Amino acid sequence: MPEYLTPGVYVEETSFRSRSIEGVPTSTCGMAGLTAYGPVPYRLDALGVTMTPKPTLVTSFTEFERAFGGLDAVGLLDNTTNYLAHAARAFFGNGGRRLYVQRVYPFATAGNPATIDLTQNFAFLPLGAGGAGPVWRARWPGRAGNGIQVRVRFRRSKNVLVSGSLTGVSRGAAVEIGDNPAQPPADNTAPDVAKLKIVALDQATGKLGYVGNNGAFEPVDPAKGAFHITFDIEVVMGTRADVYTGVELGSAHPRGITKVLQAERPADEFSLVWLDTSVPQGQPALTDGAILTALLSLKEFTFLTGGTEGAPLTPDDLKGRKSSPDDARDAATGLAALGEIEDIAIVTAPDIVRLDADSHKVAADYLIQHCEELRYRIAIVDPPGDSSISSVRAFRSQFDTTHGALYYPWLRVLDPTAKRDPGAPPATMELPPSGATAGIYARSDIERGVHKAPANEVVLGITEFAANVTFDRQSVLNPEGINALRFFPGRANRVWGARTMSSDPEWKYVNVRRLFIYLEHSIDKSTQWVVFEPNNERLWASVRQTIEDFLLVTWRSGALMGTKPEEAYFVRCDRTTMSQNDLDNGRLICDIGVAPTYPAEFVIFRIGQWTADARQS
Repeated sequence: MPEYLTPGVYVEETSFRSRSIEGVPTSTCGMAGLTAYGPVPYRLDALGVTMTPKPTLVTSFTEFERAFGGLDAVGLLDNTTNYLAHAARAFFGNGGRRLYVQRVYPFATAGNPATIDLTQNFAFLPLGAGGAGPVWRARWPGRAGNGIQVRVRFRRSKNVLVSGSLTGVSRGAAVEIGDNPAQPPADNTAPDVAKLKIVALDQATGKLGYVGNNGAFEPVDPAKGAFHITFDIEVVMGTRADVYTGVELGSAHPRGITKVLQAERPADEFSLVWLDTSVPQGQPALTDGAILTALLSLKEFTFLTGGTEGAPLTPDDLKGRKSSPDDARDAATGLAALGEIEDIAIVTAPDIVRLDADSHKVAADYLIQHCEELRYRIAIVDPPGDSSISSVRAFRSQFDTTHGALYYPWLRVLDPTAKRDPGAPPATMELPPSGATAGIYARSDIERGVHKAPANEVVLGITEFAANVTFDRQSVLNPEGINALRFFPGRANRVWGARTMSSDPEWKYVNVRRLFIYLEHSIDKSTQWVVFEPNNERLWASVRQTIEDFLLVTWRSGALMGTKPEEAYFVRCDRTTMSQNDLDNGRLICDIGVAPTYPAEFVIFRIGQWTADARQS
């Protein structure tokens, strides 16, 4: 309690209400897999570059395209469909709003498996003869880097040397010295490297001057002019065009080219390239004049080359690895990286369908294991393509989990990557259903709540399902926990199932599993204040009140059964739930029981004849 040692008036704030529990988000999805381009953790020790990006949050497919390169082909094998990009497109097209993406890139290695081969994975563009100049490098690995074009243009401003002082420029700016202050060189003439100076600060006088290629400080010459040189860097990839204007040459300038387009943590987090000015050990550093000469040589758009897709994808690549607790440079990868994002509640890995049968099963196990270990998320598992009723049943029989759901069949959509031929029907392609169903999960949560089964919902953005699931066929699939996607004349294409892949009847419905995930996660996150509080009756009463208030709101939303709160839930936290041994060992135990609402999966109307003289029993 507060100390009162000096006489006086003490005004204090207190609270007379119980602490509230805020419901966690349930519609945030996480995807891991191959993308055409984009952020992925890696280390280039030879260049001193370490990239440790976290999973990237995108809130629209437009953002996804900027970060990960769109629908371009990926992978090394015959099947180069970009399943993750199509899944992201379907997710947003079906109502999803928040998506975390973790790119998986199986690096090609040479000799030492821990060494990344720069020439095989990253597209690059050397400047200068014999590799003696700087190098434009793709910021992220992959074949898509070969589609990046770079062009450099310079701008020469008016004389910035006024009355013997440099004005309008700061340290690191490049200037071209001219003999006539009133007459700058013609705009169409390239800067004279021999007259290039970098603005620097004289520590002794505090005045700005120059540093030349010899590295020595030079005071300004008032009789001459100094014409400011800046660059416009244009980087194009497909339909995307990034322009960086007013870029300076010196590294000391905040807009210096090696800062604006640096490998690690640039101002534009989705920048496509970076400028490498490093040199092999033992060789002198590149001078500003050499860098300027190299940049000026890039007058026309020039493609980077040398990027590849790395190695074939494996289940272990999708699983990834956790970040090292001892080395910050070893960042988490794959699904393990998604595990570091607390908000994710739905997880998919569409690329498991490009693996062979055995690897597909292993990758699905990793996806389910990821959700079971982290407890507060559910996996949507994709079946193999071209599965028959028998084969999808055989695939489903290999799993038993309350944290996973399976949907069948695949979706048939118009191929957005195909060129239009006016004389031929539109090209179509088949895609796994996880992206669209994850979007339907999110849409249902936003419109109705997590307690509503994500079923009897229209699947948007498709032409048809790859297989026709009839009433009789679903009577085989549904009891086994395979959620059917069906077409109903006049009612469109719909999700017609809401079961998990569990043999436990208590957890057979997706919405029940997700409701408990929501309740458990919300209570877990909002009751951390209880830890180390005095474990007595006052604390127990406060915990009971906090949880009861939260469950009351949940019941009023229609998520729980019962016509009154007493029928919907109970909360016990008192001497009946804790023994003296529990108290002596610092344990507070609270028992919570809730009555969830189950979906009306089988709606039965019993109709019989009734006449005026009939008697009702």
